[in-house]
Amino acid sequence: MASSLSQTVFFSILLLLSLHQASAKKTHLHFYFHEILSGPNATVMTVVNPSNNTNSFTFGAIAVIDDLLLEGQDDNSTLIGRAQGLVGAVGRDGSLESMLNFVFTKGKYNGSTLAIYGRVVQGVTIERPVIGGTGMFRMATGYSVAKPVDISATKLVYEFDVYVWHKKMKDN
Repeated sequence: MASSLSQTVFFSILLLLSLHQASAKKTHLHFYFHEILSGPNATVMTVVNPSNNTNSFTFGAIAVIDDLLLEGQDDNSTLIGRAQGLVGAVGRDGSLESMLNFVFTKGKYNGSTLAIYGRVVQGVTIERPVIGGTGMFRMATGYSVAKPVDISATKLVYEFDVYVWHKKMKDN
C-alpha cells in the first residue's frame, strides 16, 4: 500500500515537471561579459581582503562587481546590460564563488534580470546554473557557459551563452 502511494506521488511529480517544461519557453542568449580590473572605470572592487595584501585576491576575499554585458567582444560594442553581484575567494586552490544578477537594460529583455550562481575557476570554461529571473524571465531555470576570450592584467572578457527556460509572457 505504501509502495503504491509513493509510486503515485513520484509519477505525479514527474508529470507536473514535464508539464512545466512543456509550457516553458526556451531562450538562448549570447553576449560578452567585460570586467575592468583597474583604473578610474574599474567595474570590480575588493571590499574584504583578509590578507591585507591589496595586490591579490586570496582565500577569504570578497569583491563586488558591476561589469558590462556587451553585444560583442570589442570594448566599443553596444551595452545591453550589467552583471552585478558578489564574488568570493572560497577555495584555497584559487576557486571563486559568484552570485550575479544579469540586469538587461536594452532591447527585448530591457528591465528583466537573470540570477546566476556558482563556482568559478579563472581562465577555463565555466558552467553555472540560472537559479531565477524577473520580468521576461520569471520562473527561469537553466545554465550558462562562459568561455574566456581575453584575460589580461587590466581586464577579463568572457563569451557567454545562456540557455534559459522561463514562463511564457505576452511579450515573448
